[in-house]
Amino acid sequence: MGAAAVGATGPAPVRVLVVEDEHAIATEIARRLEAEGWRVTVASDGLSGVAANRAERPDAVVLDVMLPGIDGLEACRRMQAERPVPVLMLTARDDETDMLVGLGVGADDYMTKPFSMRELVARLKALLRRVERSHHAAGAGHGGPPAELGDLVIDHAQRRVRRGVDEVHLTPTEFDLLACLAERPRTVLTREQLLEQVWDWADASGTRTVDSHVKALRRKLGSDLIRTVHGVGYALEPTRPV
Repeated sequence: MGAAAVGATGPAPVRVLVVEDEHAIATEIARRLEAEGWRVTVASDGLSGVAANRAERPDAVVLDVMLPGIDGLEACRRMQAERPVPVLMLTARDDETDMLVGLGVGADDYMTKPFSMRELVARLKALLRRVERSHHAAGAGHGGPPAELGDLVIDHAQRRVRRGVDEVHLTPTEFDLLACLAERPRTVLTREQLLEQVWDWADASGTRTVDSHVKALRRKLGSDLIRTVHGVGYALEPTRPV
């Protein structure tokens, strides 16, 4: 089944692509997002989702993991290969392995079904704010020279990261999380602080999101770089004095 435009209101609305094969869920999401004044396109399988992303160039994608044809993970991988786009993944299983794989192929956030539409909208708004801040910072040349913390180099202006001689590809959210920790090396930041500063969330409902993104960073940068303080949060620990 192909993609179909659901609606649009207001000048230059936010454009969201919803890729979900359960008709009732897709319709409910579309109606809720339209109530925000956003323009919504719906696709019901992975291949048409990839095609709709190419044709519509949405500002964000809501993408189910379990889809006919190619699954959401492969669809996300193909979307990110064409152009970076913020992706919020939906999963029916509360399985951290699935979540980590989703983050590894370029998703920025995930939610487990069933979920509240209010939280879905809040997370999308926070994701869009982060992307806007990133674009503004890049356009303004924010960050000055690259920050060097031991063998870790963070280039804020180009949003690039290198550890030793190897450049490491991070998703926008992974970069923002690493940059937040790097602002205060060896200082423990609570999960709630990270949620507020990186995700723009005012509550603690997404602490597992923080944990999963930290695990994704460790897989890419090495397990020795970020220290866990159990029951509290995380700290960046450069491998050489800063």
